[in-house]
Amino acid sequence: MTKIPIRYVECPRDAWQGFNRFIPTEEKVAFLKRLLEAGFRHLDLTSFVSPKWVPQMADAEEVLAALPPPEGRTYLAIVANERGLERALKAPNLTHVGYPFSLSETFQRKNTNRSIEDSWPLVEAMVRAVEGRLGLVVYLSMAFGNPYGDPWSPEAVLEAIGRLRELGVKEIALADTYGVAEARRIREVLQQAAARFGAEGLGAHLHARPEGVLEKVEAVLEAGVRWLEGALAGVGGCPFAGDELVGNLPTEKVLPHLEAQGLTTGVDMRALPLLAEEAARLRLLYG
Repeated sequence: MTKIPIRYVECPRDAWQGFNRFIPTEEKVAFLKRLLEAGFRHLDLTSFVSPKWVPQMADAEEVLAALPPPEGRTYLAIVANERGLERALKAPNLTHVGYPFSLSETFQRKNTNRSIEDSWPLVEAMVRAVEGRLGLVVYLSMAFGNPYGDPWSPEAVLEAIGRLRELGVKEIALADTYGVAEARRIREVLQQAAARFGAEGLGAHLHARPEGVLEKVEAVLEAGVRWLEGALAGVGGCPFAGDELVGNLPTEKVLPHLEAQGLTTGVDMRALPLLAEEAARLRLLYG
């Protein structure tokens, strides 16, 4: 049976950014190289933000410089402001930047110290700055609701996607930032987005409790979306969620499920158990 390719982004950056202790650069690089050797082709691996706020990512340039050339793979770093974008444009081996754009005013200010209104000109500037140099992914966080009581509706999500498309943003991932959205809502919002804009360039970055992982994966697939993100051992997630069981989708659970559905990521399934053990070890040592 011919396997259907699916884009799966492994997110060590999301896994590591909340750790209490700094992971030595050489350990980060060794882990990332093991991911590449196992066949992972899309990595969200660092961020260009102030070390004052995310000290774990202070070595972003050093990590990227130590990696092999991407050669068709995706090396993505998160940026939250103009200074981060400047650093990213000078960084070695980087292929993509990602901007976290929340549909919740409260969370946007918490996460980027910037309002939604002030974020639109930044996105527009990013589109111009990266043209011909880097790819740009916008992560629409709180895309399935928020816990703050801020206004939310499926139509507001679609309006944001439409505005991003008009600005020239081709890759947009909808994020279940707190990991509490029901699978039904995830499916319905993604279905509406895919129907209006097409599934190409549309992804899902979901957080979940262990028992809800595969249900959310199925919701994405049923919506026709073929871009998912997660992290080995389910490490990471939203530090504001207030539930230690909410984490990234555990890669070692998701990828075999995708393979069983006739989808393929190109990753060696045999490598997953040891990689998950290593991800859990890093959490134990430095988390």
